Amino acid sequence: MDTNDLPALVARARGLAAPGGRRILGIAGPPGAGKSTLAAGIVDALPGRAVLVPMDGFHLAGAELDRLGLAGRKGAPDTFDAAGYTALLTRLRDPAEPGPVYAPAFDRALEEPVAGSVRVSADVPLVVTEGNYLLLDEGPWAAVRGLLDEVWFLDADPRERVSGLVERHVRFGKSRAHAERWVTGSDERNARLVERYRDRADLVVRRP
Repeated sequence: MDTNDLPALVARARGLAAPGGRRILGIAGPPGAGKSTLAAGIVDALPGRAVLVPMDGFHLAGAELDRLGLAGRKGAPDTFDAAGYTALLTRLRDPAEPGPVYAPAFDRALEEPVAGSVRVSADVPLVVTEGNYLLLDEGPWAAVRGLLDEVWFLDADPRERVSGLVERHVRFGKSRAHAERWVTGSDERNARLVERYRDRADLVVRRP
């Protein structure tokens, strides 16, 4: 299936948003594949029935990355609070949760996570979460797949994906030279890791 067939993808997500409990749909894929765009499109097509909770809200803060010596690897699996993300997914699955759950988001202009940014009301039947590492079977990430009812892997042409990533980094303040070094180094190392786990997805969605 490809992203041009958004109505079919929305219909599949609508099936998950059936009454009687809450389900969580994950959208995984390498950096720059278009995960956040697809996830937002699904949520926008299901008003009042779905909410987007991004994995990127669990980036470690810049000061903590500096303290750990990980700032140059920002975006790698160990630069996230994977245990915190897993705890949130567990809480979101709990039908006994009496009120809204608040989740963090990631502000690309600040390059920092922002706590309490996303409100998940108790009556919302579908949570859509997107991020690079939903399918990893390593360390604290291994628990994530079992908390997701369905996971889609978003595939994209590598050249277009890399080009788009460079432009995104430039748009948010990096010089073009810095952006190109970052994308071909750190981002592409992470992309190769993510690709290793695509077979764990329920559906592969291709971006034309």
